[in-house]
Amino acid sequence: MSEIKIEPSELRQMIADYMENGFLENIIDMFKYDNSLYFLVGELMTDERVRVRLGMSALVETLKKEDPENIHKSVPDILSQLKNPKPVVRGDAAYLLGIIGHKESIPMLEATANNDKSEDVRLIAKEAVEDIKNR
Repeated sequence: MSEIKIEPSELRQMIADYMENGFLENIIDMFKYDNSLYFLVGELMTDERVRVRLGMSALVETLKKEDPENIHKSVPDILSQLKNPKPVVRGDAAYLLGIIGHKESIPMLEATANNDKSEDVRLIAKEAVEDIKNR
């Protein structure tokens, strides 16, 4: 029996649509079953739909507890969002990095805390650094 292949863009859209429709538990199970999906977290947090972006926070918070050995796979893609043109995405990225607690993220978070154009993003990044350091 042949394996079904889904393009990354289709997979991203499917996960975002599931999130929009409130299927967080299904998505958590998908990530726990296939840890190669973690590369999508950074991209999914840029979705225009508020429910999807909020769902990504809930997803990361849950996976931090339930799949701690794999949550760090999402860090590179979340870190890249610290350079996103939208302040809300940069703030979300800083927040998620604080939740994950990845110590290697501290230098980029400190740079964001010191240099971001948005006062809100600077504050969130500062809080994320403090959260990571206090673990």
